[in-house]
Amino acid sequence: MKYLDMVVSETLRRYPFGPFLNRKCKEDYVIKETGFLIEKGTPILIPIDGIHNDPEYYPEPEKFEPNRFIDGIKQNSQSCTYLPFGMGPRNCIGDRFGLICAKVGLTYFVKNFKVERCSETPVPLTLNPKSPFMMPMRALKMIVKKVDQ
Repeated sequence: MKYLDMVVSETLRRYPFGPFLNRKCKEDYVIKETGFLIEKGTPILIPIDGIHNDPEYYPEPEKFEPNRFIDGIKQNSQSCTYLPFGMGPRNCIGDRFGLICAKVGLTYFVKNFKVERCSETPVPLTLNPKSPFMMPMRALKMIVKKVDQ
C-alpha cells in the first residue's frame, strides 16, 4: 500500500487535475529580483504543471519516479512544490477522501484486471495544449484483461 501511495502521488505530480491555481493577492507585494509590484487584489495564476515539471524541484521531471514520495514525504522538502490539491487555507477539502477512494478503486481494479499497451496506445503520452485539463491528444487505448483467480 505504501508503493500504491507513492505511485498515486507521482501520478498527481505528472498529471494534476488542473493546470493552475487561481488566487488573489492579499497585500501589495514587490518581487525582490525585479522590483515588480503586485498590487493587493490582483488575480494570480499559480502554474501547477510548471512547478511540478521544474527540474530545480524534481530532477528529471519527465521521468515517472514514484520513489520521490518514499514514506509519503517527497525527497524535496521545499514548501509549495507539490500542489495537486492546492495549498493552504483554500486547498481542496476533499483531497483525503478523493485519495482514499482512488486507492481503494485502484486496489480492487489491479486485483481483478491486467492492463497492457496495444499498438494504438500513444507512447509517449502527448497532452492536448488547448485543453484546460490534463487531457491526451489522442484516445488512451489499452488492453484490459480479467485476471484468473
